[in-house]
Amino acid sequence: MEAFHPTITFPFSNTFNTTSRGHGGIAENINTSSPSPWMNSRIWSKLPHRLLDRVIAFLPPPAFFRARCVCKRWYALLFSNAFLELYLQVSPRRHWFLFFKHKRLKSSYIYRNNNIGGSHGDNNRAGTDCEGYLFDPYELAWYRLSFALLPSGFSPASSSGGLICWVSDQAGPKTLILCNPIVGSLTQLPPTLRSRLFPSIGLSVSPSSIDVTVAGDDLISPYAVKNLTAESFHIDGGGFFSLWGTNSSLPKVCNFKSGQMVHVQGKFYCMNYSPFSVLAYDVAANNWWEIKAPMKRHLRSPTLVESRGKLLLVAAADKSKLKVPNSLRLWGLQACGTTWIEMERMPGQLYVQFAELENGNGFHCVVHGEFLTIMIPGSDKALLFDMCRKRWQWIPPCPYVHAGIVGDLHGLAYEPQLATPVTGLLDPFQPFTG
Repeated sequence: MEAFHPTITFPFSNTFNTTSRGHGGIAENINTSSPSPWMNSRIWSKLPHRLLDRVIAFLPPPAFFRARCVCKRWYALLFSNAFLELYLQVSPRRHWFLFFKHKRLKSSYIYRNNNIGGSHGDNNRAGTDCEGYLFDPYELAWYRLSFALLPSGFSPASSSGGLICWVSDQAGPKTLILCNPIVGSLTQLPPTLRSRLFPSIGLSVSPSSIDVTVAGDDLISPYAVKNLTAESFHIDGGGFFSLWGTNSSLPKVCNFKSGQMVHVQGKFYCMNYSPFSVLAYDVAANNWWEIKAPMKRHLRSPTLVESRGKLLLVAAADKSKLKVPNSLRLWGLQACGTTWIEMERMPGQLYVQFAELENGNGFHCVVHGEFLTIMIPGSDKALLFDMCRKRWQWIPPCPYVHAGIVGDLHGLAYEPQLATPVTGLLDPFQPFTG
């Protein structure tokens, strides 16, 4: 096997590993200096390539990119259709998270009918590269990802199927870009038909289809917005596509904050405010309706999340006038679509610590698979809850940011993928090539 020493810029920066397996929070060191008889080169050098490829396909992305330095053949695996097909078949799902520094956009915009992403975009990112922070909840490890190819004036809005959806910041018809940060690919969607300010974005990506819904913040004048409509984009491998051709009217009483919508079994969900409720949108039926929220008059910082095919509501429950202890709770929406059942509650002693740090300023949470992460604004403290093992723990702070200085972290559920072939469906609609 010929050695290969390329000059590569890895998508993963220096790794920060911390584990609670050792005593006192100190990671255990494993002595690997002694040669192992199981690593006899005369045995492993004769292993068939198809078996080696299968082993490599199980590696997490950081380990895969390190392995590419071994030889020319391993380096070329990222460009091998046969290997990528094998990877998509056997690679295990990884319920990771991708965090970004929260960007405080200007509260007032004047509508301009010029190109999106121009000089009036995101002033905070002018002349700088955007970066994200990938968190592995299994190993409690942080990685830094660069988005150097992404044009300025875009913010992360949603994620699905290994892709991050970025939406243009400037008021007007919205431009959306689907990005695979692991391989650095960018795919642009056609601009929306209606002009909007900061709409809510819902994204659902399967191996053979892409669905996007953009809702609310309709620009009814250069100086005013109102939650009036939603428009949807769909394309699939069967040859059917609808370029923002499906439009729907939002419920009359609609007051949701701009942000991410959650996709669960063919439906998008988002929070409605004052008082709290949940708005649901059936993509196939093109229909919106409202669902009552549990304890709606006592919720604080409610967030909708998806976990293993179910819709969950995470919120702090403050009932100061009643003899019920304050707590952070998780509710699950039942199959009937109207009833919520409390599933989990943060332990009382832990909630006292959490409430002292949070100090009533709110929190940000995101769920992926069996993991729930809770970020506390203005602090480098964060919580991780394993819903399968019923275990709460404080996670190590991200070593690449400083709390309260460059902005708080907001996260997305993200499953890193070496290949996202579904984006090839959008090739005929790309405004440029090369």
